[in-house]
Amino acid sequence: MSETRKKRYFGTDGIRGKVGESPITPEFILKLGWAIGRVMKRDGKDGILIGKDTRISGYMFESALQAGLSAAGVNIRLLGPMPTPGIAYLTRTLHAQAGIVISASHNPFYDNGIKFFSSEGTKLPDEIEFAIEDELDKPMETVDSKYLGKAKRIVDAAGRYIEFCKSTIPAKIDLSGTTIVVDCAHGATYHIAPNVFKELGATVIPIGNQPNGLNINLDCGSTKPKALQEAVVAHQADIGIALDGDGDRLIMVDHKGEEVDGDEILFIIAESRRNTASLHGSVVGTVMSNLGLEHALKERGIGFERALVGDRYVMELLKQQGWMIGGESSGHILCLDRTSTGDGIVSALQVISAMFETGNTLHELKSGMKKYPQHLINVPADKSFNLKGNKVVSQAVSDVETELMDSGRVLLRPSGTEPVVRVMVEGVEAVQVTRLAKQLAEVIVDAQKNY
Repeated sequence: MSETRKKRYFGTDGIRGKVGESPITPEFILKLGWAIGRVMKRDGKDGILIGKDTRISGYMFESALQAGLSAAGVNIRLLGPMPTPGIAYLTRTLHAQAGIVISASHNPFYDNGIKFFSSEGTKLPDEIEFAIEDELDKPMETVDSKYLGKAKRIVDAAGRYIEFCKSTIPAKIDLSGTTIVVDCAHGATYHIAPNVFKELGATVIPIGNQPNGLNINLDCGSTKPKALQEAVVAHQADIGIALDGDGDRLIMVDHKGEEVDGDEILFIIAESRRNTASLHGSVVGTVMSNLGLEHALKERGIGFERALVGDRYVMELLKQQGWMIGGESSGHILCLDRTSTGDGIVSALQVISAMFETGNTLHELKSGMKKYPQHLINVPADKSFNLKGNKVVSQAVSDVETELMDSGRVLLRPSGTEPVVRVMVEGVEAVQVTRLAKQLAEVIVDAQKNY
């Protein structure tokens, strides 16, 4: 069924959009709460968790979801502001039917979204999402008053999650004498991430930890690490940690103020697992992962496979193969030997553990991987243009690959959200990479004229 049906509301990571525009309206979210309550009630369990990030619209949507779930006869447990991975963890350990996250991740404050976790703390399977959409087509009916769902607040949610994060690294690790700058992106980790590292003994300098409902991800966090880089240098810190608005992404900064992206973080964690004989199987990246990551892993005898862009696809490949470690350049890192979903705090702790085990700085650890220059061009393209079937484009790609040989690669990818083709060329020489990317972009422009 899921192979032929197209979802009307659910994307690759829940339902997301601009607040006040369909479907991110109070009316729809009320009905959505009722629909998921109806579906989840069928398995005989009881109780759904609701957590949110720090967007001002979170209050409104929390109330709407709560009303919808209650109308369906489902009990609710409210977590308040909580990182997405924290909600996944608590859904699992509190034996809830499901967890609901009110967040638009790294988007600006005027966007919001709803995503769900199963009782195992993983994303919902397609069949459940289809079942929810089916319920949305039905008229909303309220259960008899004596069966209405009740709501209660989990007062120790943050403390439970902090203890879990600390448990993902060896108890012997003591961060006394280590200075860490933590950028919380004015998001859901503001009251959690600094405390995790403080309780491990570090001197913590928090930034981006004053949310006001409107400043989430604003010139800070994992998508804008400049403020973190400046703070690390100014405070002569050992490392910097940048999270995004909902806490599932991680970008780091070394003591020199240099950015350490998701590919480099993935390399460090994978090498650490190999050194401690705890790496099971290969590592999974995406088609956008730097070629330097693939080469560095293979030099160390570590297998590497690429999935489509999106942590959902990385997760799918890991689960199919029974592997544990994967991630994206953007900082979505999956350590399935530690937790069930991408977790920025847990990923940062794995890197810190690698520093502790080796005695090396973050700068030294990342130097084991050489990033290759990449040049990306977005070429305007009509959606009807048959990129794969165009012989002129195919020949041009073949010519570029022949010139690069084994020291580079080409990726042409139609955007799923914009009328463009993304042209990416990667190789050893930056000048050559730029020239070849422009060359391919021109071929695509000319091919459309003759299409």
